[in-house]
Amino acid sequence: MKTPPPSSPSIAPNSQPPAPPNLAWGDLLAESQRADFTWTPFRPGVEEHRLYGAHQPDAPTASLLRYAPGARIPRHRHAAVEHIIVLAGSQRDERGTYRTGALLVNFPGSEHTVVSDEGCTVLAIWERPVVFIPG
Repeated sequence: MKTPPPSSPSIAPNSQPPAPPNLAWGDLLAESQRADFTWTPFRPGVEEHRLYGAHQPDAPTASLLRYAPGARIPRHRHAAVEHIIVLAGSQRDERGTYRTGALLVNFPGSEHTVVSDEGCTVLAIWERPVVFIPG
């Protein structure tokens, strides 16, 4: 008697595909300083290391942003909540200066321009991409 071939795994109707693995770093800042850590241009003077997401209109994205001294992000509006944790250095906007350890939460509809006089590294988590304001 022949044994039927094993069936390939499938996802049952109405079930979700497997979740991607969790991300965990013991020391995110130290990891970002490794020689093999990749950075890509984000804005002039600002580099990005994407942790997840792709700046899609209806999806969250998280990135490390590394600002060179004097770098700035032009005026923009938040379409959804943005969380920023300053990991090293400092950045400022119209409301104040935020140093290492600061947590910023920018709510939908808020606007600002970000500058880093000394340079900084931040963790940025966007629920939705920001909208840059011409001018």
